[in-house]
Formats: sequence, structure tokens, C-alpha cells
Amino acid sequence: MPEREDPAGTTDDVELVTRSVLTASRLLVAVSARSLAAVEERVTLPQFRMLVVLSERGATKLVTLAELLRVAPSTAMRMVDRLIAAGLADRQPNPTSRRETLLQLTEEGSRTVADVTARRRAAITEIVQRLSPAQRSALVEALAAFNEAGGEPLAPVRDDTVGPHPLGWTTDLPGVGDA
Repeated sequence: MPEREDPAGTTDDVELVTRSVLTASRLLVAVSARSLAAVEERVTLPQFRMLVVLSERGATKLVTLAELLRVAPSTAMRMVDRLIAAGLADRQPNPTSRRETLLQLTEEGSRTVADVTARRRAAITEIVQRLSPAQRSALVEALAAFNEAGGEPLAPVRDDTVGPHPLGWTTDLPGVGDA
């Protein structure tokens, strides 16, 4: 749809911006897929999302994990079983309730999240370095406004910074962050 002038004389660029964001999202999905390529035989994208949530939250109950990922507990259990079989997660009794178990990352699971995050960061850095300083500044301003409008917190400054959603998957907004 071409840009249109509204009665006030301003450009209605919602469609143009939407197309531009969709194009950028394709690029970011491709970067994400390439960053997972080294572990794709062991981990699917949904399983990686689970690893990220466990990385952020630490030991977590299965029901909580299922809610955060917006999947059925039975689906979450199958994912957990596969991650445990791959040596990326494990179960332990909940010290406050013997009837519950907690799920957590193993050292290998933590390393996997860190490695994929580092590859993703490096690929994005490579793309950003191709922009002029003025383009970078404009991109930061535009993305900050976009992220704020979508309720997404800023990614951490360093890969090893502990903080919410290091990979940009918001888990508490309906329809947002569903990868």
C-alpha cells in the first residue's frame, strides 16, 4: 500500500513502517536461526526458549515454566525430558515442598545459552557496524520507541549480565515474544 496524505498533510506511513519492521524481523530470525545452528541437532527453538527462561529464572517448577512459555504442562514435560536427555537440564526436589520438583540448567545448558547468545550478539554487531554513526543513532532511537511501545525491556549491556529477557523473548505479554 503506498503512503497516503491525510487531511492534516502528514504522511500515513504505518504500512511502510510495518513492512520495514517485518523485513527486519526476517533478518533477525535468520540471525537467530544461524546462532542456533551449532546446537540445532540437540536443541529446537522452543527448547532453546525453555533454556533461556531457566537461565533467567533459575530453578523453576514445571507448571510455572509451562505458563511462562504458554504451553501445556504435558508439552513442557516432554521438552524438559528431551533437555534432560541432552544433558542441558536436570530435576531436583523442591527444598520447600517434597511433592514438587524444580527444573534447572546444567553447566552444559548454561554454556549453550551463553554460546548461542554470544553468536547472536556477534552477528548483530557485524550488521550494525555496517551502518554510519548517524544511522546507528537513528536506529537506536527508533528501536527504543518500538521496544517501549511493545513493552520489551532493553537487552543487557554484556552477554554475562544477569537481567530479564537477554535474548529478547518477553514471556509476560500476550502474543509478544512467541518465537
